[in-house]
Amino acid sequence: MTDVAARAGVSRALVSIVFRDRPGASAGTRARVLAAAEAIGYRPDSAAQRLARGRSRAVGVMTTVGEPFEAELIETIYAEAGVLGYDVLLTARTAARGELVAVEELLAHRCEALVLLGPEMSDELLAELATRTTVAVVGRGVAGVDSAHTADADGVRRAVEHVAAAGHRAIMHVDGGGGPNARARRAGYLRGMADADLCAEARVLPGAYDEAAGIAAARLLLAGDELPTAVLAGNDRCALGLLDTLRRAGVEVPGQVSVVGYNDDRVSRLAHVDLTTVRQDAAALARGAVRAVAARLDDPRSEPVELMLPPHLVVRGTTGPARSQTGPTGAAVPEDRVSSKA
Repeated sequence: MTDVAARAGVSRALVSIVFRDRPGASAGTRARVLAAAEAIGYRPDSAAQRLARGRSRAVGVMTTVGEPFEAELIETIYAEAGVLGYDVLLTARTAARGELVAVEELLAHRCEALVLLGPEMSDELLAELATRTTVAVVGRGVAGVDSAHTADADGVRRAVEHVAAAGHRAIMHVDGGGGPNARARRAGYLRGMADADLCAEARVLPGAYDEAAGIAAARLLLAGDELPTAVLAGNDRCALGLLDTLRRAGVEVPGQVSVVGYNDDRVSRLAHVDLTTVRQDAAALARGAVRAVAARLDDPRSEPVELMLPPHLVVRGTTGPARSQTGPTGAAVPEDRVSSKA
């Protein structure tokens, strides 16, 4: 600001008045100060200004590199934070960079609040973190911490109900491993199988929320004696790996195996993918999380809020009738020969 003042021929205090948009400078002086700042490439440090007033008004967001569903969340987080007068700082966890490192980085940059997308750390660690700063978790409910998530168990239960209604009995679940909502989705699968009187057919294959898990699951199934008639993947990324591997092996989807994902990522909606999946309302989850931290910053004594949204089953081209309606070679039986019982 000293350089701007010297170039404009005014005092540093007057430059400060102009940049804070306070009264005390004429229109001509304001124009001269702004022109001098433009000429030397000066921009006010808004972060420093906010800190000088005792607030950073910055929300730190932790995400996962390469996770398409979280990318959709971030779009709305930016928009909602802007409406509420907050900046957004992003950090990411990777295979070589843990969640605690990512969180501490955000705190070091003086973020007032944290929005954690799909954290894998324990409930105990999240609760302890919430005693240090304002936290909202997206992806699962945590006792004593603001959260926004989908009723995941109900979503997978609906997926089981859908394929069971199409005549499927050999329905398998490739789970999300240690993912934040994998336990709820496993529970929903088992509940759905019980509701369909298929407990004896239930089979959970350990997996993860990525394409590699889907590829590994498909290879394991292809090496077995008989394929299941339907597979419910832990999320859409896992389902995509599964789909690609099955199709490359000549398995017809959904003619021989139906596949269901979870999330409704953008790629799942493409015509050549056309994945049946369980949709989460990414925009509503993101808005809920940002509003939760903003409300807690205004009133730290308020009770934690848990926003739980209903899932929506989206039926597309990767699910169909069970392969009991296919011939011995895997070719589809003509429609007029399909038994109504099947």
